[in-house]
Amino acid sequence: MSITTTWVIEQMNCYPTSEGQTDVVFNVAWRVNATDGTYNATAYGTAGVTYEAGSPYTPFADLTQDQVVGWVQTSMGAEQVASIEAGLATNIANQVNPPTVTPPLPWHS
Repeated sequence: MSITTTWVIEQMNCYPTSEGQTDVVFNVAWRVNATDGTYNATAYGTAGVTYEAGSPYTPFADLTQDQVVGWVQTSMGAEQVASIEAGLATNIANQVNPPTVTPPLPWHS
């Protein structure tokens, strides 16, 4: 089963001014969608990001989703990113082959 994951940025909170820049992102709400083409799973969360004075700065209007996803994944670390994606894969596998079932009561058939 091949699973495709897509990271999406839902919202960014900014400081109006910080470290001499405007609209400086400090918190990002993200979503990860996973699908095998039939079954789907989603995870949500937030990640804090920090701008340090003197670091390269991209104006808010010029930010791209890929750039901000990179920030989020860097702030989480590769192990947490892998854990989130593995959890979504497990969720989909459990939809394909449920580990538990709830059949109808035999006296209601």
